[in-house]
Amino acid sequence: MAETVISVEHLSKAYRLGQIGTGRLVDDLKVWWAKARGKPNPLLKIGQKDHGNRDGETIWALSDVSFTVKQGEVLGVIGSNGAGKSTLLKIISQITAPTSGCIKAKGRVASLLEVGTGFHPDLTGRENTYLNGAILGMKKPEIDRKFDEVVAFSEVEQFIDTPVKRYSSGMYVRLAFAVAAHLDPEILLVDEVLAVGDAAFQRKCIGKMGDVARGGRTVLFVSHNLGAVTTLCHRTIWLDKGQLRMDSDSSSAVEAYLGQRKRATRKSLSDRSDRTGSGEVRFVGCRIARECGGSEVNEFLTGEEVFIHIDLEARSSISVFVGLQVKDSLGRKVTSFNSREGGFEPLLKTGMNRLVLHIPGLLLLEGQYSIDGSVVRVSNAARCDLIERIAEFGVYPSDFCRTGSPFRAYHGVFFHHHIWNGPNSETVNVTSERPPAECLQQPHLPTDSAPLTSAEQTAGVERSTQ
Repeated sequence: MAETVISVEHLSKAYRLGQIGTGRLVDDLKVWWAKARGKPNPLLKIGQKDHGNRDGETIWALSDVSFTVKQGEVLGVIGSNGAGKSTLLKIISQITAPTSGCIKAKGRVASLLEVGTGFHPDLTGRENTYLNGAILGMKKPEIDRKFDEVVAFSEVEQFIDTPVKRYSSGMYVRLAFAVAAHLDPEILLVDEVLAVGDAAFQRKCIGKMGDVARGGRTVLFVSHNLGAVTTLCHRTIWLDKGQLRMDSDSSSAVEAYLGQRKRATRKSLSDRSDRTGSGEVRFVGCRIARECGGSEVNEFLTGEEVFIHIDLEARSSISVFVGLQVKDSLGRKVTSFNSREGGFEPLLKTGMNRLVLHIPGLLLLEGQYSIDGSVVRVSNAARCDLIERIAEFGVYPSDFCRTGSPFRAYHGVFFHHHIWNGPNSETVNVTSERPPAECLQQPHLPTDSAPLTSAEQTAGVERSTQ
């Protein structure tokens, strides 16, 4: 059984607001003397408000957080800005002290928390590499053996004897990560600082962190790149307002975090005014699930079965065409589902109506996507409703071909079924994993688009139409 190398027990960290801290003793004394006499801050400019007069207010960056990390484990840490992720890593790195609780860590800790951490700006890249190794407790011969690997990985060979204060932020991060990852720390802490590097270097760093973990060392990885967290980390903790909300496998933790974030920011479709059309038919609900009538899910794997539940409110009985347009994170159209081209003309009844779009295998590759919705009359193609972002979802890579090499975002946007034929009559059929046949035989689309009853509307019941 793997040994526990990090143990966090009832950890809390508080910060008091409104305290004097200008950075200069003489200015601190001026502010203190003014406050003692009930006078305004003498350092404020004319018209400037004093936002520091908040004596006694306490902010808990962390509150009673407990967890353990095993040797060789890669632990993801996720949460919104201000959740306490960076504070946690700073306490583990002994940069700051906790208010209460304790942390026990076994082994050398290397941290990459922000650009320039642990580097002296006037020293060269070479000198800083040896300085960081010494801080980690390494001898010069040990650093000598690793030095060429560090320089090659960082891709700053040409500037290794240049003072780092003249480096760009990307060069800084590349060298800092290379030093932290190659100088054999038992524990490696990596914050969102990798976002400064380009996409190719980020992939390189993620691969290196995997190598570090496979070498028996421990990694704590803080990132807003949830795809990277899911790919690299088998286990993830979710921090929310300083508290540990979840400690689970990465897929479950990411799904719960995204679900909470979407619920917190989502506005009901029926209340949105950023739409065009006559209003004869309006989108009032959209839910994506893994099964017909199932609970809402906003993260999928390439090749998974997907059901999109659409709620439409009609003023009167009307035949319509419904279109769903899928866009990527940059707002570019990726694909669309249109009932006109599909030969589907639902006759809506007055009130609430439910449509279900069944996608047997989602062939989108890794990325974040949104759905725009449109409804037009069958009789004259007049627009009834057009509204953007009625739903959002993410797609993560899946090894559905069972080769050990999943299709990733850099392969494109779509996966296409295809067949390879070799010179010796060998044939490989590359296809996504199919859902069970019995699922495909069920009529998932509603036959009569029956409206919800008033009682169901009041209770918010979402009826399955199988």
